[in-house]
Amino acid sequence: MEKKRLDKLVGKKIRVSLEKQEFQGIVLESYDPSIILLKLKSGYNIGIDKTKIKGIEEIKEKQEEKVEIMGLKFKPNANLPEVAVIVTGGTISSRIDYKTGAVRPLTKPEDIIATAPRVGEIIKPVIESPFMIWSENISAEEWKKLALTIEKFLNKQNIRGVIVLAGTDTLHYIAAALSFMLGKLNKPVVLTCSQRSIDRGSTDAVLNLTCSAYAALSNIAEVVIVSHATIQDNFCFALRGTKVRKMHTSRRDTFRPINTKPIAAIYEDGRIETYSDYNKRNEKLKVKAEPFFEDKTALVKWHPTLSPEILNFFIENNYQGLVIEATGFGHVASEGKFSWANKLKEAVKKGIVVCFAPQTIYGSLDPFVYSSGREFQKAGVIFLKDMLPETAFVKLGFLLEKKNNRENVKKLMLQNLAGEFNPRLSEKDFLV
Repeated sequence: MEKKRLDKLVGKKIRVSLEKQEFQGIVLESYDPSIILLKLKSGYNIGIDKTKIKGIEEIKEKQEEKVEIMGLKFKPNANLPEVAVIVTGGTISSRIDYKTGAVRPLTKPEDIIATAPRVGEIIKPVIESPFMIWSENISAEEWKKLALTIEKFLNKQNIRGVIVLAGTDTLHYIAAALSFMLGKLNKPVVLTCSQRSIDRGSTDAVLNLTCSAYAALSNIAEVVIVSHATIQDNFCFALRGTKVRKMHTSRRDTFRPINTKPIAAIYEDGRIETYSDYNKRNEKLKVKAEPFFEDKTALVKWHPTLSPEILNFFIENNYQGLVIEATGFGHVASEGKFSWANKLKEAVKKGIVVCFAPQTIYGSLDPFVYSSGREFQKAGVIFLKDMLPETAFVKLGFLLEKKNNRENVKKLMLQNLAGEFNPRLSEKDFLV
């Protein structure tokens, strides 16, 4: 095949022969006219100098064997239990654009299920997509919309559970929001994701989707994130929505339980091993979503030399709640020119609900270990024990819009509403 025809092969699968090597892949648009850019089966791109090419052959494939995900057909089995699959965006809802090599969102949610045929042998998916947004762009408005969409499905007699597909970056925020907004559940609400797009050979989406299908049919009536437990394709963890955090930028097992054990391990063959207590399925219960969140809520990470004047922004702009990631047992500067003592007292007097959450992530705050902690607590700061900062932010925003009475909000911040506190921390809960 003549090299001048390469431009017409963008998006096609070809075989390129060199002097001593041969490569197969999808032709991408090249940024350099002197090279041909291929996406290999591994998911990696390779550039080949056109002057070294000995031969090029287009690989014709049957329709069902195409690398491209779009257009795959999925035929649901009417005899399987129905599970709502809510598609919201993220890498698990995306594919490679073979013209540019970029990741693009899927426009047909059915294609996602088609990539994991095992899912079609476990459940009959009922698919809905209230929005398609990368997770970093999801706001509290989308949390509310998602909660109402889930409520609708949970109260349908034919639906056995709900699976939500979303991006990884803010999935732990979404999980916490749904945990508070949905309250006591009658059926499982399973959030899942992938670190690599579904049309890559190295994708983690297939196992995550398969284990999520089993989780949705299980007896675990909680909001959980289901994703890889290890970097291998062997099993997934089901992790409580208020005690989970993304802990790595790219690893498959990025989501880890914090200050607690996983609820369960879920295997590709459907086995479920439980490790901790959970709320049981109760389909007689009717779920009532409470889609509340006060936008004037903030999460601030304290660090040395951080001027207390930063608090003026929140005071002057009428913020209602503030979660501060404090060091150690619950410390910020209390002496010297960077002392936060007076500004925090001013914020509390202005009516802002101020909370401390552990910057260390693991362990629990304690205001009684050092005198500065006692002084901050006396000034009105709420020490949130072992609650994750992200969970604390979501919970505070939820309560502030739901309950206008500040005293009620302060009391509820220290009550265990959705498993956000672990009153019995164990050494075994560290770095699980």
